[in-house]
Amino acid sequence: MTAKVKEPLVPVERFDTIRHRIVSLLSAHPGTARHLSAELRIPEKEIYDHLEHIRKTMHTGTYRLIVQPATCEKCGFTFRKRERLKGPGKCPICRSESIADPLFTVVEAKLL
Repeated sequence: MTAKVKEPLVPVERFDTIRHRIVSLLSAHPGTARHLSAELRIPEKEIYDHLEHIRKTMHTGTYRLIVQPATCEKCGFTFRKRERLKGPGKCPICRSESIADPLFTVVEAKLL
């Protein structure tokens, strides 16, 4: 049996930071963390960490991260008061786990 020689893993060449890429994607069109994860090829958990940082840093700038809250697909409950960016596990009303993910978008503060 011959051993296969593994080539060293070469990282993807990036010209922009991940957070800049997230902001540019969200300013073009709204998206969920799952869509961003697939587009940027990084884990969804990392996306939430980046989004939290983006939300804090954009608070003082000319752009804002807008979060359209998650909603229950069964009863229509909207999670308006939720501070965390990650979607909830269950609906507090009907206990359904069928929850639509929150949508994120970046807009200019003048448009608000």
